[in-house]
Amino acid sequence: QVQLVESGGGLVQAGGSLRLACAASGRTFSSTYAMGWFRQAPGKEREFVAAISRGGLPTYSTDSVKGRFTISRDNAKSTVNLQMNSLKPEDTAVYYCAAKLFGSTSREASRYDYWGQGTQVTVSS
Repeated sequence: QVQLVESGGGLVQAGGSLRLACAASGRTFSSTYAMGWFRQAPGKEREFVAAISRGGLPTYSTDSVKGRFTISRDNAKSTVNLQMNSLKPEDTAVYYCAAKLFGSTSREASRYDYWGQGTQVTVSS
């Protein structure tokens, strides 16, 4: 069993930055799981944001955040981070961290095995 806890969300003005963190516990994290960040805005489906492979490379992100968001991981600390710069109002959503036990990273939420409870990010215009 794996527990994931997100933190770092909040309210920020457009153009600002936030750094989300996901702390994993319960099983050996180091190089075990591919990790992803997803988000869900009110009335919309959960969508892929970024993913990172077990060893830290390669990484992937959706087109709308490329050049603004960066995913990283520290296997020694069992954490995955999402650095979000140049935030826009359309980035407003609940952000979820997810772990995938087997295989490579994926953009599909259904392929992830464990999820955190989510952290709210609100970007004001």
